[in-house]
Amino acid sequence: MTMAGSRIPDPGSSVWDEMVLVGRVARPHGLRGHVAVNPETDFIEERFRPGAIVWTRIDGCDASLTIASARVQNGRPVIAFEGRLTREDVEPLAGLELRVPEDALRPLDPGHFYEHQLVGCLVETAAGTVVGPVVRVEGGPGGSRLVVDGERSEVQIPLAVDICVDIDVAARRIRIEPPAGLIDLNETKRGRRMRSGSMLPRNTGAGE
Repeated sequence: MTMAGSRIPDPGSSVWDEMVLVGRVARPHGLRGHVAVNPETDFIEERFRPGAIVWTRIDGCDASLTIASARVQNGRPVIAFEGRLTREDVEPLAGLELRVPEDALRPLDPGHFYEHQLVGCLVETAAGTVVGPVVRVEGGPGGSRLVVDGERSEVQIPLAVDICVDIDVAARRIRIEPPAGLIDLNETKRGRRMRSGSMLPRNTGAGE
């Protein structure tokens, strides 16, 4: 059976890698072609609205999927795609990533960043000492933190305006003014990752 959605049969294409993760298909939901999605975005209703197009990778090919219907249930979008009308149609989608082109993202206010904009940026101190590249962003009750691949181990840097004094995502560089001993104190083992499509404001306090 042929499913709706255009396909680009080029598994080596860089287009997929340049897209932004906004969710992962968790599992089929019901019998009429719906799926539950684990969101990786702060803008669930906007991103997973009827008529919106998301991309996934099926059998090594990039494929677009048009959302036919959507609702939010227990904090997760439950959506259906055009051309996929039964549970059997959507079962192959379980576990697949859903992405969108970067230019489809909502512009953010100054001082706010998407996680993918920060990952890969080189962190250095105001004195010019290189700390390392950002490998992921983590969040919790205390706020967001940059996890940096330091010389000896990972280093956690609070994403706060008084510490991350200059963030230049175009130049892929973050300049920090950490309190004395912060870098040594915040060295840690490599750990988990945060959501990829999240919006991340810098705190005005000592770390979000």
